[in-house]
Amino acid sequence: MEFDWLNPPFEMDSSLSPRDIEESFEDPFAVRLLPDSSRFSVQARYFNLGKSASGLGIISVYRTNGRQIRVIHARAFVPEEEFFYQRKASQMLSL
Repeated sequence: MEFDWLNPPFEMDSSLSPRDIEESFEDPFAVRLLPDSSRFSVQARYFNLGKSASGLGIISVYRTNGRQIRVIHARAFVPEEEFFYQRKASQMLSL
């Protein structure tokens, strides 16, 4: 996967780095969601919930052309997202 980091459209806080965000996409338990809201689907935006190599949970909103990923926004998990991620990871492990 190739990431487009030229002029990111958001300010990254000090807890996230571009590498952390990229690692969250490489997480084998990452959850990728296609939103069902017409507001997001018209602009082809997707969600990724994954963890970096250091274990930091990151949720990202992104768009892609199939070759390159453009992260529109990223931040650390809130408790509800951590719970959702853990539940999905547990489901994958039990298959």
